[in-house]
Amino acid sequence: MRFRSLISLLFLLFFTSSAYARLVSLHPSSTDLVSDGVNGEPLINSRSIIKTVVSAEEKEEACEQTYGFMPCTKTALGNVFLILVYGFLMFTAATYLSAGSELLLEILGPGIVGGLFLPMLGALPDAMLIMVSGLSGDAATAQTQVSVGMGLLAGSTVMLLTVIWGTCTVVGKCDLRDSIAVNNQDTKGFHLKDSGVTVDVWTSYAARIMAISVIPFIIVQLPQMLDSTSGRHLAVLVALILSVLMLISYCVYQVFQPWIQRRRLAFAKHKHVISGILRHLKQHALGRLLNDEGQPDEHVIRRLFETIDANKDGHLSAAELKALIIGISFEDIDFDKDDAVGKVLQDFDKTLDEQVDQEEFVRGIKRWLIQAMGAAGPSGPDAGPRTMKFLDHFHVQTKREHALLGDNENGENDEESGEVADPKWITIKAALLLLLGAAIAAAFADPLVDTVNNFSAATGIPSFFISFIALPLATNSSEAVSAIIFASRKKIRTASLTFSELCGGVTMNNILCLSVFLAIVYLRGLTWNFSSEVLVILIVCLVMGGFASFRTTYPLWTCFIAYLLYPFSLGLVYILDYWFGWS
Repeated sequence: MRFRSLISLLFLLFFTSSAYARLVSLHPSSTDLVSDGVNGEPLINSRSIIKTVVSAEEKEEACEQTYGFMPCTKTALGNVFLILVYGFLMFTAATYLSAGSELLLEILGPGIVGGLFLPMLGALPDAMLIMVSGLSGDAATAQTQVSVGMGLLAGSTVMLLTVIWGTCTVVGKCDLRDSIAVNNQDTKGFHLKDSGVTVDVWTSYAARIMAISVIPFIIVQLPQMLDSTSGRHLAVLVALILSVLMLISYCVYQVFQPWIQRRRLAFAKHKHVISGILRHLKQHALGRLLNDEGQPDEHVIRRLFETIDANKDGHLSAAELKALIIGISFEDIDFDKDDAVGKVLQDFDKTLDEQVDQEEFVRGIKRWLIQAMGAAGPSGPDAGPRTMKFLDHFHVQTKREHALLGDNENGENDEESGEVADPKWITIKAALLLLLGAAIAAAFADPLVDTVNNFSAATGIPSFFISFIALPLATNSSEAVSAIIFASRKKIRTASLTFSELCGGVTMNNILCLSVFLAIVYLRGLTWNFSSEVLVILIVCLVMGGFASFRTTYPLWTCFIAYLLYPFSLGLVYILDYWFGWS
């Protein structure tokens, strides 16, 4: 269906360009008439013919067709129509690129594909528009048109972190219990504090990376901040080099991030096993695990060892440790029991004889207790040896840490998990979608930029504001719709993926798209005069990035912060540019 719409739209553009014409109003006068020799009736004034032809030629020259055949117009409504048409084509390109990327990810998995190709393909339509905005015409023309690219860069970043972020918070909200969202439970309505979304800790890392990615903007802006004109070209080069290095580093991190996540998750599960064993020992201890000085009581620990040692041989075997772990309830956290036994042996067995003697057991339990007391924070074990509340605190902490790491091994593979179809056919389909999306983006980026400039000339509205508002709707619509649909599933996992993707999209804007923009400015010798736009990007990225970096739960009231930043950004650029004359 989408392919038919695309074909119909292309035919419409073809016939529009083929029937390119204008109506001319003629007003004959009573003098200098030309007769056709029939009935002696005059036709038109000869001077009117000359003036009409000259006027038509001037209008034709004023409206230059992209590629020599794409339709163009000088009227505001005509340009609105063309912006909608070209915008839909760019939206279609983004949709094809997204669909092809997902198919490729389904076959090849994360790592190289998820780290290198997917982030770049997602930013490709924006990068194409930014590139053509600075490559058209001579340097003077490029300097004028490059504001379209900056408008798209700023508008895309602001839209993702404000309108889309706020909407995902609203549609993904669940009831908050102990500051954590409850999956698929939304009974609190629009309560500003007791309703919201929870994300995993990887989303916080993504937000921090996004905040760090604004550094090239600060560097390129330093000469203006210092009121210097001599170092602007050098600042552009330094910012370009840094943004490219950050792009490479980000892709490497994305490649290894699944491996890092698995390691962190395995460590969190091991900590939860430790907390479960300590709580079990506390319940079955014949005395307190801590003595009057608040230190582990070796006598009690030795008696616990004798209780666990079923065959009374003075050693705990792997089978006895496994029996201990199986007898403990770990509250719906699934893990490999044999792997857990192996990690416990690794913690206790220092002689490497595949069993734990009493001394090794005592030293290991003492080390675990000290670790748990340290996790209790400055308040310590909450009254020393007279209470063991620090174990409950440690248990809750490890359970929360496990949840925030986004474990997906508890049957939460969602509806998408299923048997993969023919890999060869899916690979071919993915390649065709990627090629088609890239071709459409490359073909219609230039006409869209020209149309934005024509609309700006026809209406007097600065091209920056047109590209800031309109173009992100075309290039980011597919990503926005996907994020909102995914967030509406109301799960911690899907919310985490949604907000991580938003942060990742902005990060790619700040490094990949900015690299393209800086390369054009540097190679063509253009002037960097985007102080107000850079300030807006910095404010939005640092506010939302700083907020998401240090918390994993977003109550519903936070959506108002996101929404208000959008009109604030537009107003700030207008005030700084047209009231204070920033450049």
